[in-house]
Amino acid sequence: MTQGDMNGRAQRRGDGTRELSPVLVAVFAVAVLIIAPGLAEACAVCYGSVDSPLIDGVNNGILVLLGVIAAVQIGFVALFLSIRRRARQVRQQTERFQVNQGGAG
Repeated sequence: MTQGDMNGRAQRRGDGTRELSPVLVAVFAVAVLIIAPGLAEACAVCYGSVDSPLIDGVNNGILVLLGVIAAVQIGFVALFLSIRRRARQVRQQTERFQVNQGGAG
């Protein structure tokens, strides 16, 4: 059978296992969410109270991740400033370097 003939059904792979089609997976997911809509609700963190220790932990985690991002960005800025300073030093050295034209004489 061709792949078009097997649309919506499980297909066999070369190793003997079955591969589910995306249509079948989507139908199964919709069926599960219709049967058990509680699975689609937000987690306890989203519905939790504002003063919960769990919320404080999440907020601290966000701050730590923002700190890591800021440190990486500062590192990139320092890298480019260092490259710029070294390029300026090399340019100044090449401007001071003089080449004798024509040799002795």
